[in-house]
Amino acid sequence: MACNGEEAPRTGFEYGLLAHYVGWKIGFGSDELTVIIILALVALFIGLRLYSVLGERTGHEQQPILKPADPDARVERPPVPISPVAQPAPDANDLAYLPTAGPGIRALLAADPAFDVSRFLDGAQSAYRMILESFWKGELDKVRSHVDDHVFDAFQSSVDQRKSEGLVLDNRLVHIDQALISAASLERTVAFVTVRFEADIAAVTRNKDGEAVAGSMSDAVQTRDLWTFRRDTASRDPNWLLVETDEEE
Repeated sequence: MACNGEEAPRTGFEYGLLAHYVGWKIGFGSDELTVIIILALVALFIGLRLYSVLGERTGHEQQPILKPADPDARVERPPVPISPVAQPAPDANDLAYLPTAGPGIRALLAADPAFDVSRFLDGAQSAYRMILESFWKGELDKVRSHVDDHVFDAFQSSVDQRKSEGLVLDNRLVHIDQALISAASLERTVAFVTVRFEADIAAVTRNKDGEAVAGSMSDAVQTRDLWTFRRDTASRDPNWLLVETDEEE
């Protein structure tokens, strides 16, 4: 190469190198340059499509306003039915006697499997009403077979004293509020059952002229009586005898 600015004549070696370099560049551009141009066009097309769809973000776009949920718009769900839990029904016998009477009741059942607490209490209430009414009227012969001898004698003595004084009992059993077994025992084959009665009784005592000398028919008095019944479980006789009467303090 000349130093005065004029192009020096090229040698054969330089022309060889130039021809080789130009030939390599031309071979690369004819095929692969076409591929690059096509890819560029495809990228440009995709970019234009994205711009047309999404638009240009400037940083001042409004954020979407979320509409609050309507408080009145509630989703009503059908109520889920709740199946009631079946509770075991209490045994009627458990409600008919005090816990302290339990051992005696079990001993009685062992001696007499046919004994039924509920049925016994029904009969005891009937006997309570019948014996009281007979005692008030002075008609003890009607209940002679239902009471023991010493109880009958005590009732008869009280009736005789009223008659000697010219007094008459005008009593009325209004209602039996409760009857339950407070004690029970078994002596060999003989069973003893004590029943506590809570009842409302209207009591009036009249003289021989029919005038009320004590009590009032309009005011019922609540009484608590303890009556003890006896029966031999080895006997075929199903009846119970009244062997003792008392008042609960």
